[in-house]
Amino acid sequence: MSKGLYSSKKGELDSNLDLTHLRPYGDTMNDGKVQLSFTLPVPDSEVAVEAAKQLAMKMGIVEPIITHHAPLDKDFSFFVVYGSLSYSVDYTQIHVDSVDVNMMTMEETDLFIQQNFGRKIKVIGASTGTDAHTVGIDAILNMKGYAGHYGLERYKMIEALNLGSQVTNEDFIRKAVEFDADVMLVSQTVTQKNVHIQNLTELVELLEAERLRKRFLLIIGGPRINHELAKELGCDAGFGPGKYADDVASFICQELAARKQQN
Repeated sequence: MSKGLYSSKKGELDSNLDLTHLRPYGDTMNDGKVQLSFTLPVPDSEVAVEAAKQLAMKMGIVEPIITHHAPLDKDFSFFVVYGSLSYSVDYTQIHVDSVDVNMMTMEETDLFIQQNFGRKIKVIGASTGTDAHTVGIDAILNMKGYAGHYGLERYKMIEALNLGSQVTNEDFIRKAVEFDADVMLVSQTVTQKNVHIQNLTELVELLEAERLRKRFLLIIGGPRINHELAKELGCDAGFGPGKYADDVASFICQELAARKQQN
């Protein structure tokens, strides 16, 4: 069996691994083995298979094998490619701007809020703009939550208001003021043609124009959201795939507590 990435101590990288030339792992270390799939807008044929193979080689895949191909209809074909990636990355030079927070359970979060604020934290959330999807905002706010992670409505020391979907930025801001919210939580699921960027940019600009930006902790989330993007757009934090209500709750209470100490 090939030697794994980690040493016997949990979470520690193997010191013998060359992290300056990191490549995908398949059967043996650094073999670069990858599998990918894509669709081409051409009929399924031998010519289409060759086109898929040449595209894979231009992606840096050595000796690609088309392991599967099938027509989606008369004008589109689907391909699965297997091969070895020729490129590598220098893992030691990679920096990711991520949310820095100590994860807490729901009970720990409630206790933290009680001890540091003595009142409930008020969170208002919505899927704004033309976005009609509520799966993201519901996963964070609704009591049942998602994948075993309870939503903010279940927290004893958080008062959550879910406005649902297709909420205009103007209405969202107005409701946040009326609710006297501490936190504005925005979910963006629809991202075609970067419509989420346009919508979030408008939200920040409206808040700044009304001199309300510093009044709220502004958090965004969605399938194409990360913390780096959130900061670039003028928001306070961004949560992407794989993040749950406890991630958001832990950040909210700790960030608000830190700001309280600064004031």
